[in-house]
Amino acid sequence: MAPVTGGDVVPHENIYPRKGSVGSNREKASNEEDGATASADNLLEALGFQPELTRNRSTWQVAFMSFVLASIPYGLATTLYYPIIGGGPVTIIWGWLGVSLIILCVAISLGEITSVYPTAGGVYYQTFMLSPVWCRRVTAWICGWAYVAGNITITLAVNFGTTLFFIACVNVFETEPGAGVFDAETYQVFLIFLAITFLTNAISSLGNRWLPILDTFAIFWTFAGVISIVVCVLAIAKNGRHDASFVFTEFVPQSGWTPGWSFMIGLLHAGYATSSTGMIISMCEEVRQPSTQVPKAMVGTIVLNSICGLVFLIPLVFVIPDLGDLAALASGQPLPSIIVSAVGSSGGAFGLLIPLMVLAIICGVGCTTASSRATWAFARDGAIPGSQWWKVVNTKLDVPLNAMMLAMVVEILLALISFGSTAAFNAFSGAGVIFLTVSYAVPIAVSLIGGRKHLAAGVYDFGIFGVVCNCIAIAWSLLAVPLFCMPSYIPVTLEFMNYASVVFVGFTLISAGWYFIWGSKHYQGPPTHEDAALEERRASIAASYRHHNE
Repeated sequence: MAPVTGGDVVPHENIYPRKGSVGSNREKASNEEDGATASADNLLEALGFQPELTRNRSTWQVAFMSFVLASIPYGLATTLYYPIIGGGPVTIIWGWLGVSLIILCVAISLGEITSVYPTAGGVYYQTFMLSPVWCRRVTAWICGWAYVAGNITITLAVNFGTTLFFIACVNVFETEPGAGVFDAETYQVFLIFLAITFLTNAISSLGNRWLPILDTFAIFWTFAGVISIVVCVLAIAKNGRHDASFVFTEFVPQSGWTPGWSFMIGLLHAGYATSSTGMIISMCEEVRQPSTQVPKAMVGTIVLNSICGLVFLIPLVFVIPDLGDLAALASGQPLPSIIVSAVGSSGGAFGLLIPLMVLAIICGVGCTTASSRATWAFARDGAIPGSQWWKVVNTKLDVPLNAMMLAMVVEILLALISFGSTAAFNAFSGAGVIFLTVSYAVPIAVSLIGGRKHLAAGVYDFGIFGVVCNCIAIAWSLLAVPLFCMPSYIPVTLEFMNYASVVFVGFTLISAGWYFIWGSKHYQGPPTHEDAALEERRASIAASYRHHNE
């Protein structure tokens, strides 16, 4: 991708229509949208890229997609096993709230930086622009590979988790007590995963223009599903309800670890559900006002998810059955059993689970979309082998189809791990969270070390509060990386080992090897604006953009 190196600054009055110059509200709104799109495209060109994707998402639509990427309550449902063995009610409720507050700091930190550098390259591009010249290629390379690998493995974890969740939902119907109707063999699990992966890629690639509508539908569907589950389990409560003391203070670790570390193991639940926070940045080049809309979407979604998560989790803990029985489930999916126990009917439980099953597919579509953009953005800077193929945008579908197919093939190949270990899902989800956590931490750390001076050119700068958020985000990263590499319980067997570290090391070796073989000589990073005129142009457009949003 050749950098854009010329052109005059578009005057502020030409980008945004003057008040009273439009004859109707509809025309005025249309002109404002066109002006916002033109301004965003001008800023992208000033950052060094030609606009190739259609900006078809409004503020609400990008917020809805950000919500879909986390897909609370589905994201909490598939990993509920971790806090159950990690400590039970205390870990479920307070662990979720604590991690949500930490991730809010991560979102605020990334939002500040994204307001300055809103590109599909996301944290990778930001790292390059914020790092000192002498090390920017290496730091951007590390961050970029971590970001792309995180996007791909989280997408894989979502689709594989959906597979396991679907099987557990079907097995609420039993042939006899404790025996579900579908005893899925490993190859059957893999085939269901393939079907779900093909479906999510088909929807993402062929229906791109309708994805904002799908995201909008998802948020209303989610609220309807959560309300249905909460009302039914509390109203019926077939086996009674626990008291508030149990719900908010009961701590029963079953992981085999010491109580303190067992509580930390339970945080994997919340860490996985919130790991998608920065993935929405890769959609910046399809958003009309990315410098403001994307940061708002990241922060606002964390707040919304935190509340939605508590509304979903607290009622479940009130009716939760024996924690030991849930920890012993072979499926590793406690939610279907909790709902069956609460409503006393397999058919009723399955009906309540349908909203989550649909949301699971929509989440897979959102993750597939975001991961394809991250892969494409990294490829257009020549950092992925065969970049000339992966950086191509399919103009008919308006998506980077080749990059999407590359990500899908990698996901399928990684899913073959499931034939060797029943703990494959742990490896995928753990590795995904590790990669994304590292990729988020790098630009935040570089920004903090550099004195956060670049924020003067952005829309948001939270001052000392931003510095505190930066420190909390980096501290979480230092904890999360070893945490997601650890086995969830002990004693550990080869079959149930946490292979997240294996996936993490494998990707790291591949990226490092490619850098030493090729990147150190040929990789130059994304287009830079070292030229004074280009930098002046970028700053002028950014200033006009900030003025418009004040």
